[in-house]
Amino acid sequence: MSRFLISCGGTGGHLSPGISLAQGLIARGHEARLLISKKRVDSRLAEKYPDLVFDRMPGTGFSWNPVRMARFAASQVSALRFCTHLIRDTRPDLVIGFGGFTSAPAAAAGRVHGIPVALHESNRKPGLAIRTLGRMADRVYLPFGIRVAGVRASAVRYAGLPVRKEIVRMPAAQARLALGLDPMQKVVVVLGGSQGASALNAWAASKLEMLALEGIQVFCVAGLGKTAPETLYHRSRMGEPVKSVFVPFCDRIAELLSAADVVISRAGAGTLAELIRCEVPAILVPYPHAANDHQRANAAYFERQGGGLLIDESALGTLHAEVLDLVFNDWLLRQFRGNLRRMDRANALELMVADLEAMARAGSGGRLGSSVELVA
Repeated sequence: MSRFLISCGGTGGHLSPGISLAQGLIARGHEARLLISKKRVDSRLAEKYPDLVFDRMPGTGFSWNPVRMARFAASQVSALRFCTHLIRDTRPDLVIGFGGFTSAPAAAAGRVHGIPVALHESNRKPGLAIRTLGRMADRVYLPFGIRVAGVRASAVRYAGLPVRKEIVRMPAAQARLALGLDPMQKVVVVLGGSQGASALNAWAASKLEMLALEGIQVFCVAGLGKTAPETLYHRSRMGEPVKSVFVPFCDRIAELLSAADVVISRAGAGTLAELIRCEVPAILVPYPHAANDHQRANAAYFERQGGGLLIDESALGTLHAEVLDLVFNDWLLRQFRGNLRRMDRANALELMVADLEAMARAGSGGRLGSSVELVA
């Protein structure tokens, strides 16, 4: 049995794969602790997994704003102190970071104590944490075809994003009934990621009546603090009631995605991995201010692979027409679902668990030359 410390807080896109990895490691008889932030989104998701061990560390996200940058630097010092004490107390065999502001202190503390460090990057444009820490890591998991300057080729393995075991496709009618939706009507789900997306929320609210006229139900996950739960009813052209639901947060992702004919979403890597797992075609609207414009790179790759469409936020005026063209085109929806099934050909969780077990046994990461080749 080995002990693993998984740093994965800050956003759902970091925390969800960390939870998936912890579940996979524990299922193989290992111990796993998860380092998360004190943000509300982390707490909401962690509440769903009382069987897992979570440690909440201090820290705030990086910003180029001088005041926020100073706050970030101070919080990283506090986080490093926290991680140092935690590692001394728990003595993990390996530290894994999923990017974000929780990864740097954990990785640095692990390296100081001679513990192997593995990092996972899920975006097609690697973030600051991976670019900065990658050269000191024993293993760096990257999306297929991506390179990071300064990272040793021998440390790189290609792996997709681990998806939580409960996120699997279920029959659409069953999922709709579980969410209180009409199983016979079309469903469009609007997602803004764990933080929500004001532009997508506003679009959904402005198009409810027009979509309802066509018999299309809307389920919008607006983000914590961005809305109160609300259910609205409009009428279709045939006079039938059509439901629209707004919620601030949803932890029933398998049901939510399985209920959808089409998802309108931001393009965070975690969301895309879940769309692929549940085989749901999507119209992606990348967040235009994402660091290094990584969401556009994610969305462009998703579109090239045939999983859906990409629309710029500046072109939201065309989104209504795109939704109507796609949601009633059963042939095209089937093509997209087939492409998504192909994209999910590799089990990233199994591949990562096997590789991390080998690293823990070796005691010094990939430097001993023992490895398990991974693919996207």
